[in-house]
Amino acid sequence: MILEKTNLNLGFIPLTDSAPLIVALEMGFFADWGLNVTLSKQNSWATLRDKLHAGLLDAAQMLAPMPFASALGLGVEPKKVIAPLVLSLNGNAITLSESLHHEILKANKLSHITLPMAAYLLKEVISQRKLQGAPKLTFANVFPYSCHYYQLRDWLKSGEIADSDVDIVVVPPVNMVNFLEIGEIDGFCVGGPWNAKAVRAGIGITTLTSFDIWQDSPEKVLGLLASFYQQFPNTVLAMCAALKQACTWLETIPNRFEAARILSKSQYLDAPLDVIAPSLLGSCLTHKNSEPRIIPSYNQFSASHNGSLNQPELVRGEWLIRQMHQAGQLDKDKIPTNLISEVFRPDIYREMKEVLKKHGVSRATSEPWHFDGARMHRAET
Repeated sequence: MILEKTNLNLGFIPLTDSAPLIVALEMGFFADWGLNVTLSKQNSWATLRDKLHAGLLDAAQMLAPMPFASALGLGVEPKKVIAPLVLSLNGNAITLSESLHHEILKANKLSHITLPMAAYLLKEVISQRKLQGAPKLTFANVFPYSCHYYQLRDWLKSGEIADSDVDIVVVPPVNMVNFLEIGEIDGFCVGGPWNAKAVRAGIGITTLTSFDIWQDSPEKVLGLLASFYQQFPNTVLAMCAALKQACTWLETIPNRFEAARILSKSQYLDAPLDVIAPSLLGSCLTHKNSEPRIIPSYNQFSASHNGSLNQPELVRGEWLIRQMHQAGQLDKDKIPTNLISEVFRPDIYREMKEVLKKHGVSRATSEPWHFDGARMHRAET
């Protein structure tokens, strides 16, 4: 297999579930496939999207709904973005400020909150704020077209809280904890390690995880322009193969602890090990005075209750489109007929699996193979 392009610039957001990209680089999986990869850290999803659209990034970690939003031209000029690989499931959580935590206890005459927290406990706080003429509760999510936004809405809806009862704003993940601390927001839905960081700092309580709302939902995908795949198909297969190996490598606990150590580096998450490791190890930090919750599926990268999760199945795309429709972001009658199959590409994933099967997986088998320039072949034995 000849690689048409070997130097790649891949974008990521500093989150725990950026681990597949970082592991693929640090553990040599990209190099094993003849790829010279540079990882470019971005602060916001909008910036990452715009750079991918402009060709400044060859591919990127993306929120699962983002490629559909790009293809439909939601908030941006339409661009054909495809997702040949699912990188992770779950991974998000909702954290409330300490001041809101105390408001909830006082308004509901409680001594503590039972976790995962039921959203209806916010109703009395909302009612009292209305009577007092106080500002609405303000919750942050990371991007309009994100599972974070849909999960936050679903949770509030479960407590019969209308969209008009609260304000929902967009804040980049890296700014969430600071916004919570200074009182700009009352709570947020974000991925790790930012929930754990708020708990460690004593400024928030993590009330539930995305696994409590939706079990095993697609969270991050590999996104790239359809034109990039058309021009460099073998390069995309090699990139997917390296990331698939990284996802598989992340399934063991010892490897996940090592991943947490790597992620803590300044060029990646630039955060302490004690805020990165918990979710990777199935632990949800809840409050400075409380025990963690055991959430084995907090972060999933390869195996799940339903088997392998990395294939971008069309049914998952259909499900994401339903979430976008229910959030009022699109008219289902105006969705192109072939949209889902043009964005989620299980055909590329299956071809990548055949490449892995043909050549072996260097870190998972004893069969040696290497590259000669840009050509991959089995080594002589």
